[in-house]
Amino acid sequence: MISSNSISKIFRISKQSRILQAPNLANGFKKYSTIFDTSAAPINGMDVGVAHTNLLLKSIASVRNNSELKQLGVSEGPTKKMNMCQSINNAIRTSMATDDKAVVFGEDVAFGGVFRCTVNLAEDFGRERVFNTPLTEQGIAGFGIGVAAAGHTAIAEIQFADYIFPAFDQIVNEAAKYRYRSGGEFDVGGLTIRTPCSAIGHGALYHSQSPEAYFSHTPGLKIVVPRSPIQAKGLLLASIRDKNPVLFFEPKILYRSTVEQVPEEDYMLPLSKAEIVKPGNDITILGYGSQIYVLENAIQLIERDMPGVTCELIDLRTILPWDVETVVESVNKTGKLVISHEAPITSGFGAEIAAEISKRCFTKLESPINRICGADTPFPLIFERFYVPDIVRCYEGIKETLQY
Repeated sequence: MISSNSISKIFRISKQSRILQAPNLANGFKKYSTIFDTSAAPINGMDVGVAHTNLLLKSIASVRNNSELKQLGVSEGPTKKMNMCQSINNAIRTSMATDDKAVVFGEDVAFGGVFRCTVNLAEDFGRERVFNTPLTEQGIAGFGIGVAAAGHTAIAEIQFADYIFPAFDQIVNEAAKYRYRSGGEFDVGGLTIRTPCSAIGHGALYHSQSPEAYFSHTPGLKIVVPRSPIQAKGLLLASIRDKNPVLFFEPKILYRSTVEQVPEEDYMLPLSKAEIVKPGNDITILGYGSQIYVLENAIQLIERDMPGVTCELIDLRTILPWDVETVVESVNKTGKLVISHEAPITSGFGAEIAAEISKRCFTKLESPINRICGADTPFPLIFERFYVPDIVRCYEGIKETLQY
């Protein structure tokens, strides 16, 4: 049980973070907001939040100039304006159109799902291939394992990541071990489990969690977290077609807040490959999912208030297996690393990254690796903004690491 002292400590930490050393930030903090309110006034003249990000490919020209899409051969093709919800629908639609063994199932998916990610799929592909399940997460995962073992492509949905825990045994002890325990004779590589995750501003205890670290301890699984519509389509198609069971965590706050010109062609982005979304020389900043946009804003503040400093921002994209080499190369160059995620700090996936980078980059590190994460408490409701690693906390953490 969480004590009142722990909640008070969170409040004190957040209150203290308002007293910033940089004068130009202190004056603007009253107008500060997180990505949960993109209409809020900017921090001292800077627009914050997903609505003002430079990381989304909002124009056709930006798609044409994207190096990764060029390599995939889809940068010059037709595009369509989509939010992340629509791009996920498009990815599932593409998979079902190219694979007649693909089936979609979960709670309420036949009418489109609570977030409308599967809208019109049942009408277009038939209710034999897109259908509702009973309210049983364990049953959804177990059914998916059976469908995949029989040679079908199983695209399952757990309605919220917070409710994936009843399916934990099926995912960890059955899906992840199926190939290994049969000596490679059988597998459930056709299984992909989609689930909305992370903070949304009002989700409280049971609609806000980021449980990726629980599963990252399990050999045999792959774990993916996209940050945008283009990323979501390419990574989801790659996950569905990968020959291993994949957990695909979708930051639900990005479903409609992120909009890009998404290539209409079929394409897959590489799993287990991080992306350097902003190059820099002085410090490596690592995150994934919706936290990337918070880090982008914190970096903008740092580079404004510390002239000459450049920060390298990396989107991990795949949590398991994660791209160690890209992070090692960056940290060997910068000598400093900050990791940030919404999940609680203790045993969060950032701890695994910190341990591995400490071992591989020990002689190159110029400061301790800093983790800026969620608090070690249940996810609160009215204290959510004190719980999440927001722009100010990330700013302070990056600044502390740079000045070490």
